[in-house]
Amino acid sequence: MPNRLLAAALGAGLIAASLAVTTAGAAAQSTQAAPAATTTTAKAKKPQSAAMQAMHERQKKCGAEWKAAKAAGKIEKGTTWPKFWSACNKRLKAGG
Repeated sequence: MPNRLLAAALGAGLIAASLAVTTAGAAAQSTQAAPAATTTTAKAKKPQSAAMQAMHERQKKCGAEWKAAKAAGKIEKGTTWPKFWSACNKRLKAGG
């Protein structure tokens, strides 16, 4: 019986020690990874072309129209944003 108690105590001690080592190792890895992430530099954004800027402006205008029409209940049943955006974009590109 004393041998079983000794074996159980030794086993519990080994399990506790391995958990402590695993936790300490994970904490050390997370502190090492943090400085590396902050030292990397972000890529500079490529400037948008004139066509992309114009498309973003049309999209903002159409988005404002969509919100206003939807709030007023003027959107036809079954019309979705992609359909509305397509029609609005064509209209704005044509100049009207």
